[in-house]
Amino acid sequence: MFTSRPIGFVSSPYKETSQIPKGLGAKHDVDGVLKVLPEFEAGLLDIDGFSHLIVIWEFDRSVDFDLIASPPADPGRQHGVFATRSPRRPNPIALTTVELLRREGPDLHVRGVDMLDGTPILDIKPYLSSVPEEKLRRGWLAEAEARRK
Repeated sequence: MFTSRPIGFVSSPYKETSQIPKGLGAKHDVDGVLKVLPEFEAGLLDIDGFSHLIVIWEFDRSVDFDLIASPPADPGRQHGVFATRSPRRPNPIALTTVELLRREGPDLHVRGVDMLDGTPILDIKPYLSSVPEEKLRRGWLAEAEARRK
């Protein structure tokens, strides 16, 4: 086991989970700032060459977990927690892909935040994918989207 420690914190307009868009068609296009702690700033060298970043963060306000979740994207249906983005997980970690707008020292200005203000950031990685779009599958989410049409 390891003990995580934040490399920074999110500055976000969201103060409560109810403010974060959820469910089918939810748009995550809000701007925020990933405020990296000064002792980790050197790790940002050359990050500004990437258009998108994967942010690994902690659901620091989530309490306990459930193995079965009822996501807002598929009302009335249950799915295993590992097939959802539910915050109620055995290990309260999450990831979000954001667009990097600019870097100002240790601050990364990004678009697409879906985290609460003050959320601990555990890691940042450049977004790279070698999976062609035609090979991606969306599981139960594709079925839920089809039912909406």
